[in-house]
Amino acid sequence: MRSGWLGATAVMVGLFLVPGSVGVAAERAAGIEYEWVARPPGVPAQFVPGPDATMKFLVITALDGARVDAVLVQPSAGAPGTSTIVVSAHGSGGSYLGNPNDFLARLLPARGYAVLAINTRQSGARVNTDNFLEVRRDIEAAVYTARALGYRRIVLHGHSLANIQVQYYAANNWDADLRAVVLTGMFANLPWKSRYVLVQNEGSFAKLHASALEALRDGKAKEVLPTRMGWITGQSVAVTGQHFLTYRAEASSTADGTYWIRRVPYPILMVRDEGDVVIQSSEPHMLLGAATAPGSLAPSVKFVSLPNPKGPNPAGHVFTDNQGPLADTIAAWLAEQKL
Repeated sequence: MRSGWLGATAVMVGLFLVPGSVGVAAERAAGIEYEWVARPPGVPAQFVPGPDATMKFLVITALDGARVDAVLVQPSAGAPGTSTIVVSAHGSGGSYLGNPNDFLARLLPARGYAVLAINTRQSGARVNTDNFLEVRRDIEAAVYTARALGYRRIVLHGHSLANIQVQYYAANNWDADLRAVVLTGMFANLPWKSRYVLVQNEGSFAKLHASALEALRDGKAKEVLPTRMGWITGQSVAVTGQHFLTYRAEASSTADGTYWIRRVPYPILMVRDEGDVVIQSSEPHMLLGAATAPGSLAPSVKFVSLPNPKGPNPAGHVFTDNQGPLADTIAAWLAEQKL
């Protein structure tokens, strides 16, 4: 069932007046739509809501026509108009079915918070192919869908790569119903980290940069570059010119959290698992320093470091061993914000 256009605030509408005419009807230039769908194939049987929650799947169409797959999990008690919803976005190549987004979609409703978890345009096989500046459309589409569903208190959550996507959106959208931002597994400065930690080879980085610029100038920015990029797995991966230029290249990327976090005009919670081997322990403190610097717009910032009984391990980045503590930390902080 297609739920249709989300209203004039969600679209660009033009009223075209022909010289000498009066009252020509408005035309819709673009819109955001959402449609309820059956449970998608491939969703694991264990991905179910708690006993006091409901789960529904939907497909959202962003303003630029991109498809955004999503899941809505709501507490059985409480109406949208008096409740808080968390719009949740995943990390590199992830989805709402991967930690921590999947377990937060199941655990937060048990603590009284609805969750609208989305797959952005860099989900799955599309990893390292997207344009950072365009992902805001996916978050925007989810926010407008939450509004259309009746929610008037919206919290943004971004994990790993989505932490910078959420920061960018929050810094550029000063909306009264956006109330708070939650960042998990957050890096500090991705262009710097990409060059000096992930790639660690000036010759390779220069070759990537040159290839990306050439692709952009040839109108082929969406194509995979001939040179591969060092990544968080330690392997070399395929990357498009538009991804490299908007996320990884210091000269052109804006994926720097130390820049955007001080421009977010909402309370911010940052949470890191101490077992995380992807995000270094220094990175949250770089963000914390930027967010609390003189002139920062952030009204409050809290950083929580969750101990991991297993010590440093790959699953630490996605809070595998801290599912309950992460959900409790977020819920407790939201309650502190009176949300």
